[in-house]
Order: sequence, then structure tokens, then C-alpha cells
Amino acid sequence: MISDPLDAAEAANLTHDRARRAMIDSQLRTSGVNEPFVLKRMAAVPREQFVPASSSGKAYMDRAIRLENGGWLPAPLVQGKMLEEANPSGIEHAIVVDGGSGYLAELLRPLVAELTVISPEEAVGTGRKGKGANLLVIDGAVEEIPAKLAGRLADGARVVTGLVGNGVTRVAVGRKTASGISLMPVFDTGIPQLHAFDTPKGWSF
Repeated sequence: MISDPLDAAEAANLTHDRARRAMIDSQLRTSGVNEPFVLKRMAAVPREQFVPASSSGKAYMDRAIRLENGGWLPAPLVQGKMLEEANPSGIEHAIVVDGGSGYLAELLRPLVAELTVISPEEAVGTGRKGKGANLLVIDGAVEEIPAKLAGRLADGARVVTGLVGNGVTRVAVGRKTASGISLMPVFDTGIPQLHAFDTPKGWSF
């Protein structure tokens, strides 16, 4: 007997809906991510649509997923914590440096007045997309935030990013000031590294 493809699709959707609820209850809430706007967005946006079809069954696992474009979809807790720390008020112009999935940008999209999405390569380049933004969210861990990217931000802009230090990755927050961007780690967790932001290595003898 051949099953109805519509029945199979409905069953898959039901499985993903259950996995999404389990993600919220077992990963986010138990780790202290409880802001209603975060939970509402992560309940509404289907993570399985942001990974290859072959990885859709892993979309809600507590792990990062490698994407076909070479990027990553970080674990749900990472992006939930970043969204919580961003705490958008609805009036910001935000820049999201996308790690390859587009998922974090979609979470943030209805929560800000304007959203500019750029790749890591665009972020470290000479472009001006997002000029004057007052919120920067980087969907991955970086060694540094280059001056060219900081130059796209308004004075006082808030920053949420992953940060690499001594082999440890953390969610970090900060602000742009006249002297640059200073970051403060707030949450240790595994975050895929964005190597476009690696600090240039000097010569050693």
C-alpha cells in the first residue's frame, strides 16, 4: 500500500512541531532563556527550513549543523541567547552578520524597524550596507570586530556576538564608543567560528 504523500507531509510537520516545543522547554527554558519574545519567535520560525533536507531531522538538536554553503546553523541555545541579549525595541536599524543559515536574521526581522543582512566577507570588506545601524548581531564567534564593520554603526550602537578567546567561545555584548567596541562575555557555550574575522597572525621566529 502506498501512503498518501500529504499524510507523510503532515506527519513530518507534526514531528517538527513537537521538536520545536521540546527545544523551547528542554533547551531554552532550562538554560535561563525565558523572555516571551524570544520563545514566541523561536516557536514560530521553523528551523528545519534553514538546513539541508538531509539534516531536517537534526534541526532541533542541541548542536550546530554544518550547511551545504560551508556555513553553520548554531545550536538553538546560542541563537536564543543572542536574541535575548539583543533585546530589540522595535525601532532599531539592525545589521545581522549571517553565519550561512539566515535563521537568526529571520528571528530578528519583525522585531526591528530595519534589517540589513550581510555575509562575513561583506562585514570585513569595504561596503557600506547598514551604515548608521544601532544594533549589530553576529551569528557566529569572532576573534575581533574590524574597524570597517564598527564604522557602519552609529555611536552608542549595541553589539551581540560570539567571541573566541583562548579556544573558548562565548556570547558577548558591548557598545560602540568613540574608542571602538568593547565586549563583555556573558555566556559560555559552543559557537561556530567565523574565520573571516580571525586576527591576522604576525611573523614569529
